[in-house]
Amino acid sequence: MHLHPAPARSSPTPGSARTQNVLRISLIATALYVAICFIAGLRAHSLALLSEAGHNLSDFFALLLSFAAVYIQSRPADAARTFGYQRAGVLAAFVNAVTLVVLSGWIAIEAIHRLYAPVAVHPRIMMVTAAAGVLMNGVIAALLWGVARDVNLRSAFLHMAGDTLSTAAVIAGGAAILFSGQYWIDPVLSLIIAALILWSSWGIVRETLNILLEGAPAGVSLSAIRSAMEGVPGVLNVHDLHVWSLGSHSRALACHVTIADIPLSESASILDALHHVLRDHHNICHTTIQFEHENCPELHGCVVPIDQMTTEPSDAHHHHGHAH
Repeated sequence: MHLHPAPARSSPTPGSARTQNVLRISLIATALYVAICFIAGLRAHSLALLSEAGHNLSDFFALLLSFAAVYIQSRPADAARTFGYQRAGVLAAFVNAVTLVVLSGWIAIEAIHRLYAPVAVHPRIMMVTAAAGVLMNGVIAALLWGVARDVNLRSAFLHMAGDTLSTAAVIAGGAAILFSGQYWIDPVLSLIIAALILWSSWGIVRETLNILLEGAPAGVSLSAIRSAMEGVPGVLNVHDLHVWSLGSHSRALACHVTIADIPLSESASILDALHHVLRDHHNICHTTIQFEHENCPELHGCVVPIDQMTTEPSDAHHHHGHAH
């Protein structure tokens, strides 16, 4: 049995068009703020502001990647990409998150250096620039929240939401420096920003890496799926079961199902029941199920090692029936 998802459209849907408009606005606003933040950071001698400029520059590229991914993943499947381009957004999110992890490390190193060699900063410039950043980042985060349907856009949202919080912290740090005259506050604030960046990005790294490595989707229990499938009347055994994510919202399943030695026409009701269980109870709509009337030889769960495939090809051949 092979259940096909709805064919992808070649023209953008209203939802994707709105998403692209939001990302365009976000890109322009972020580019302007990066320039302002960098110039103000140099004038104020503030590592926190320069960190914000670097953080927002990574956000610019994150938004750019997300924008490209939204366009690419809307392209229809073809002979070369039979599953379409659903993972373009996942790959963009992974690159974005890894970039943030590296950036947080650089900020932390610079902040530790400044703790040993404090630099005088201009807190008023810090506060005014950061206030503009809070307003801009807050608006962009709100816009992205309205269209954040997958891991790609959620990673972009986390970028901007993290920016809003870290920029607000720069305002507080500027006020503390203004009233206390303690310049060590600036690098300490940078360390807090670095920790925030790392925390917000690490979850995205793990989620996207799991999808790219075709791990079982989060919250999916193979034993529960197997039990549900084996509970279908007529199913004797389920084995060689694999579940993975095509994208952040699309799951796929492939397995072998042992049934009695019956004509293919009589197995239609079993296929329908399996379809119902997988679609309605486990949100799995793209499935490939191979029917058999004899169990596979117990050889690595029906997966033949490469060395045996090259030396003993005859042992790797199964005479099984297929249902599509």
